[in-house]
Amino acid sequence: MDSKAFAYQSAEILAQHKALNVLVMDVHEIAGWADYFVLATSTSSTHMRGLQKHIEDFLKVEKIDLLNKPEVTDDQCWLLMDAQDVIIHIMSAEARDFYDLESLWFNAPRFAVAFRGNGI
Repeated sequence: MDSKAFAYQSAEILAQHKALNVLVMDVHEIAGWADYFVLATSTSSTHMRGLQKHIEDFLKVEKIDLLNKPEVTDDQCWLLMDAQDVIIHIMSAEARDFYDLESLWFNAPRFAVAFRGNGI
């Protein structure tokens, strides 16, 4: 699976599991160490743990190893999952507002992702 497909499938998984404001940013032309960022907002540390688990399950199926082994604590506000060419950022609303990665990487093309499920 190429990095673009992986980024979009990860984003859809996050959206499917109720992550807010899911966004894919194409940083391949401006960052030499990653192709895509996936940003998502979690509603609590419990929600963040659940989102992490769903992404880790997807990684296992696709046989993709994380370069880091993040663990979510009760006061965690930012979880970074480094899947090589795709960096997944799951943040609390406060952290996302404070760090404002969208503004920091203002010249990266970005695409909002919403769950496209069958409504069941």
